[in-house]
Order: sequence, then structure tokens, then C-alpha cells
Amino acid sequence: MKIGFIGCGHMGGAMAKRLIDNGYELVVLDRNPAVLKPLAEQGATIAATPREVGDRAELVFACLPSREASVAVATGEDGIVAGKAVKIYVESSTLGQPTVDAIAGRLAAAGIAMADMPVSGGPKWAAEGRLTAILAGAPDVRAKLDPVLADLAKQVFVVGDKPGLAQVAKLVNNAISIAGMVVASEAIVMGVKGGVDADVLLDVINASTGRNSATVDKFPRAVLTRTFDYGGPLSIGTKDLELYLELGEALHYPTKVGARIAEIWDDAVKQGGAEQDYSEMARYFEKKAGVEVKSKRSS
Repeated sequence: MKIGFIGCGHMGGAMAKRLIDNGYELVVLDRNPAVLKPLAEQGATIAATPREVGDRAELVFACLPSREASVAVATGEDGIVAGKAVKIYVESSTLGQPTVDAIAGRLAAAGIAMADMPVSGGPKWAAEGRLTAILAGAPDVRAKLDPVLADLAKQVFVVGDKPGLAQVAKLVNNAISIAGMVVASEAIVMGVKGGVDADVLLDVINASTGRNSATVDKFPRAVLTRTFDYGGPLSIGTKDLELYLELGEALHYPTKVGARIAEIWDDAVKQGGAEQDYSEMARYFEKKAGVEVKSKRSS
């Protein structure tokens, strides 16, 4: 099966490479030529427009950084909606329910089915086929996706038949993950400032009830090593928190904790820039404390 892939940055690029490694023929598109070069070297065909991708592939994935980009790619003048070959469009971006509803409606009018499938796990998990896929779409569409998702994801959770429901589940997950990163950064920096060795502190946390994805994965990989290369920018967290707060407002549900986390996140972005690595959140607190969370163990 020929597959289209639009948006080949940190996460999308890792997903696209995973598909190529598993024998799929890809047609790829990204506004940054540099991220397409390694995929082309592996045999992928580079397209000029989303419409061209839709003309060449029956199944198209999108992994894009913003709602505006997703709407333009799917429904713009040269968008997927005008493609002659595409039958299924899989939106793996985090966009929020209203945007997915709007895209799905436009595509359905053109005879294109949509699957709402945001993913969780980061670029490293994507490259290894260990992603968690959160899937919402019609049963027949899901059945056609099953063989491909078996190569992309370790776990696939079906949350409903209607595109948009997966967005709700993803935003709930992301809010918890982001809050965990913020409180882990604040607390671990405080622990180091209080005199506890960073390695030992992480060992204690990860064997106890405080462990989360930040303490198990992000800190050991990107903070203790001082590489700060987890693989995604802080701007992704900004977008996800905005969508989470919008969801709460739409449901008339107070999100006081999320609002406070968003304030802290925005302050970190203002101080270091939106494109700094996700793991740089730890540095935001380190600067306040005047300490570094650094491993003393030999690698």
C-alpha cells in the first residue's frame, strides 16, 4: 500500500521513517526540506502539495503543529480534499474536537473518510513502533487501518466511532503529562538544592508513588545527561494546554489546575523561547534555584 505522510518533523518524521523501515512506499510532504531529505534517501517520494499526496496515496497520515496548518492541509485549495486517490485521512495531530469535526465534515462531503488518531509516546517511541494510538473512527475505517497501526503502535485504544472523541482523550492525557513535567521539575530541583544527589533522588521517586513519565523517561534521558534533547519544543505544550482549557470552557467545567500550569508554562516559554526543547522546563526551575540536576554516575 502506498501511504502519504504530511508533517515530517520530530514526531511525524519518526513515524514516517518507521513505516518506510517496515516496507511501505511513502509519499511525503513538509514545508522544511531538511526533514524530507533522509526520508527521500530511504526511497520516499517528495510531493509539492497536500493535493499531490492525495492524488498518489489512498491512505494519508498528517502530523502537524497547529490547527491552522491542519485545516489548510486537509481542506485548503490544494488540500487533501481535492485528492483523486485518497480514501482515508488519518489526523494524528492534537487539534481539539471542534477542529476535527470541521475537517471530518469537509472530507466526508468529498467522499473521504477520516480517522481521528492522536498519538502519545514521543519521537523515540515512534521510531521503535511503541506509540500509544488513541483512535476514533468508523469501524470499517478502523479495520483498514489495523495492519498499518500494528507497525506503528504498541497499543491502540479505540475510544469511539466518531472522529473528535480521540481528541478529548488525548487532551486529558496531555494535561496530566504536562502537569507532571512541571511539578517534577519544580520538586526535583528543590530536592537537589536541598542536598540530595540527583541520581539517588530519581531512584527514590521511580521506586515510589511520585513516579511519572517525566521522572521515568524525560529526566533520565535529557536532564540528568544535560543533553536537553527529548525531541519536541515547549510550543507543543503551549498548544495542548490552550486546547485543554478550551475544552473545559466548552464543557462548562472549571480547569483551575490546568490554568495555573499554563501560566507557569507560558512564563518558561517567555524566558527561554517557544522552540527550546521540552526538557528545558527543568532549566527554568534550575535558574531560580541556582543548581543543576546533573548525573554523577558514569555512563
